Amino acid sequence: MTVYRHSATQQDPDTPYDEAPAGGWGSLEGIAQIAGEAKPSAVAMKILGTLNKPGGAMCSSCAWAKPAKPGPVEFCENGAKATLWELDRRRADAAFFADHTLEELKGWHDHDLESAGRLTEPLRYDVAQDRYVATSWDDAFAAIGAELRAMEPQQAVFYASGHAGLEASYLYALFARAMGHQNLPQSSNMCHETTSVNLKTFIGTPVGTCTLEDFDHCDAIFFFGQNTGSNSPRFLHTLKAAVDRGCRIVTFNPVRERGLIEFADPQSPAQMTLAPATKMSRQYYQVKPGGDIAVIAGLIKCVLAAEEAVPGVIDHEFIAQHTQGIDAMLEAVHAATWPEIERESGLSRAMIEQAAEVYLSAGRSIGIYGMGLTQHVNGWLNLGMLVNLLLLRGNIGKLGAGISPVRGHSNVQGQRTVGVGEKAGYMPADKLKQLFDIDAPKQDGLNAVHACEGILDGKVKAVISLGGNLLRALPDRERLETAWPRLRLTVHVATKLNRSHLVPGEVSYILPCLGRVDRDRQAGGEQAVSMEDTFSHIYGSLGGAEPPSDTVKSELAIVAGMAEATLDPNPALKWREWTANYDLVRDLIEATFPDDFAQFNQRLMQPGGFYRGNPARERVWKTDSGKAQFTAPTTLSALGQAPGAGMTLITLRSNDQFNTTIYGFSDRLRGLKGSRMVVLINRAEIDRLGLAEGQQVALETLVEDGVHRQVDGLTVTPYDLPDSCIAGYYPELNPLVPLGYHEKNSATPAYKGTPVRIVP
Repeated sequence: MTVYRHSATQQDPDTPYDEAPAGGWGSLEGIAQIAGEAKPSAVAMKILGTLNKPGGAMCSSCAWAKPAKPGPVEFCENGAKATLWELDRRRADAAFFADHTLEELKGWHDHDLESAGRLTEPLRYDVAQDRYVATSWDDAFAAIGAELRAMEPQQAVFYASGHAGLEASYLYALFARAMGHQNLPQSSNMCHETTSVNLKTFIGTPVGTCTLEDFDHCDAIFFFGQNTGSNSPRFLHTLKAAVDRGCRIVTFNPVRERGLIEFADPQSPAQMTLAPATKMSRQYYQVKPGGDIAVIAGLIKCVLAAEEAVPGVIDHEFIAQHTQGIDAMLEAVHAATWPEIERESGLSRAMIEQAAEVYLSAGRSIGIYGMGLTQHVNGWLNLGMLVNLLLLRGNIGKLGAGISPVRGHSNVQGQRTVGVGEKAGYMPADKLKQLFDIDAPKQDGLNAVHACEGILDGKVKAVISLGGNLLRALPDRERLETAWPRLRLTVHVATKLNRSHLVPGEVSYILPCLGRVDRDRQAGGEQAVSMEDTFSHIYGSLGGAEPPSDTVKSELAIVAGMAEATLDPNPALKWREWTANYDLVRDLIEATFPDDFAQFNQRLMQPGGFYRGNPARERVWKTDSGKAQFTAPTTLSALGQAPGAGMTLITLRSNDQFNTTIYGFSDRLRGLKGSRMVVLINRAEIDRLGLAEGQQVALETLVEDGVHRQVDGLTVTPYDLPDSCIAGYYPELNPLVPLGYHEKNSATPAYKGTPVRIVP
C-alpha cells in the first residue's frame, strides 16, 4: 500500500524552510550583501537603472524577456548580483598571480577565486613557477594560432558558455568551420539540449513557442521542474500579474520552492509594508524525481475521462488537422494503471485529478519547465508527454497557450541561433561557401559529452572556452580533472578567475574579456552587442562602465584575434574590419540567417526586442511529417535506473548562486545557510536509514560502469523532500554523475536523477 506524506502538498514544518516570501526585503538584503563585498564602482547604480531597458545593458544573468515598456526597475536580485559582481573593484592582475601558485589556489573555495576580482591582462601558464604570468596579446594569439595549426582540426574543441553576444558567437562558429571542424559544444548541452533535440522532433522547433504576451491571456500555467524564485526572478512579476487577473498555477517539483509558493513584489510599497504577499501556485505537488511522465499520464487519463463524459473537451478538429500519432499514445496511456501512476509519481490519484480539474477548466494553458524535466535519461519522454497534454486541447499555436522552457543563461539560446553547436545544419554550408568561400565540414562535431570522451581517450588535444567554468560544470569531474592536464592547449576567455583555470593543459592561456556592462570601444567607435531571450526576441546591449584595464579586449576581438592567427589568409575573412565595426558582423548574420535577422541593424535597439518568429506558434510544423507528433509513453519513469535500495539524487543551485558562480553561502529561499557540503533528506528517511541529523556521510554512485564515484564530507540535513529522494548542491556533487548517464537523444547529463547510496 502506498502512503502519501503530507509534504506532497504542504510544507513539512519540522525541516528548514524560509517563512518569508520570495522577493520582498530578502531580495534587497541579498543585493546589499553582494554590493558590500564587491564594492562596485560609482557607476553601478546608473547601470542598474538602465539594465534591461532600451539603450542600456542587457542582463548577463537569465534569459527572461525585456518588456517594450519597462518599469522604473527592470532588474531582479539575480541580475543585480551578476551586474555588481562584474563591476567588482578588485583586480586579479599579474601581481595577484605572482603571489599565488595554482597549487595554492586549488585550496580556495569557488567563491573566493572569483572574489579575487576582474582579470586585467592576458596570462600564460608557466609550469616551472606553477603560476600564470603576464604576456602580450600578440604573443598569446601567435602561440595559440601556432598550436591550433599544428593539430588536426578535429582535435580541437571550441566551447561556449551563454555569455557572449550574438556577434562574437557568430564569428566563433565561423572560426571553427573555417578551421575545418564543428566541435562547438555549448552550455545548453548540459541543461536544455533535451529541448533542442526532442522538441524539434515533436513540433518542429528547437525552442519554446510562447512570447511574453501569452502570459497576459493564459488561464492556467503548469510548472514542471523549474525554480523561478532563484533562477529567473523577473519572471515572478509576470506570474504575479497573471495570478492577480485570475490565472491559476499548478506546480510539480520534488522541492518546495518559495518563488512558486509566495511572492512579495519589491517594487510594490504595499507588499513591502502591510499588504500580504501574493499566493502563487493554486496547487503544489512534490512529485518523485523522474515521476513527471506518470503525472502527465494521469492528467491525460483525466482528460480522456472528461471527454467520455462530455464530448468536446478534446480539440478534435485541431488534432485531425495538425497532429499524428494520437492512437498509439492513447493506447499506451490506457494501458497505464492508476496504481502504477501513483507508485511512480509519488502522488495519489486524487491529487492528480485535482490538478486535472484546473487544466480542464482552462481555455488556454501554458506548460513551463526547467532542468527538472530535461536532465533525465528519459527526458525526451518527459518533454513528449508535456507536448501530448498540450496538443490534446489545442494548446500550442494560439494566444495564451504554448510550451515554454525557461532558459538559464542570457544568450544560450541566441548562440545556437547563430551557429554555435555541433550539428552541421546549425550554420548553412551554402551560405558559408557564398559569403566566405569556405567548404564547411559535412559531418557533425562533438557535443559536451562526446568532447569529454575525446579528452579521456586522448583524441581531443585542445579546448578553447569562450566564457564559462566548463571543468567545474561537467559531470564525472574527478575523471576529467585527471585527464585535463594531458591536453596540449587550453584557452580561457573570462572576466574572473574560476576553478577551470587551475587545471591547465601543457600550454595554457587566460584571456581577459569585457563584461556585458563594460564600454566596448573599437576603432569604429563604441559598439553594441546583441542577445536572444527565452522567447526568441533579439535585443541590443550597450555597456556603460569603464573596463577594468586598458588591456582587456572584447569577446569578439579575442575570437577574431585567435582566428586571424590560426587560419590561412582569406580576403573574405575580414577579422580586423569586423572587430572595428560590429554592424558588419550583424550584416553577415542577416545574410547567413535572413529569415531570422531581416533588417538586423535597423531593428537592433527596438524596445522589447524584435521577434525572429517561431513556425510552431503559427501552427506550421517543421517535422518530418509536417504535423505535430504525439508520443506514446514507453515507461512511466524518467529515471534511467531505479535506485533500488539506494536513493535518487537531484542537484540544486542555491539562492546565492548563478550556474557555477557562488556569490555567497546563503540559500535564503530554502531556509539554509553555511556549508554547501550537505545532503538533504526527509526525516522519515533519516530514521529509516539509521542516520542522524548532522552526521557526516559520503554519497556513492550506483551506476555500474566499472568506475567508482564517491563524494565525502557531506552533512545530513533534514529537508522536506519525497521519500527515496535526496538533494545536494551543483557543482559540488557533479563527480557523482557518470559522463555516460545522460538523456538518450541529446546526451544531456542526468543531474536530476542519479541513483546513489548513502555511506555513513
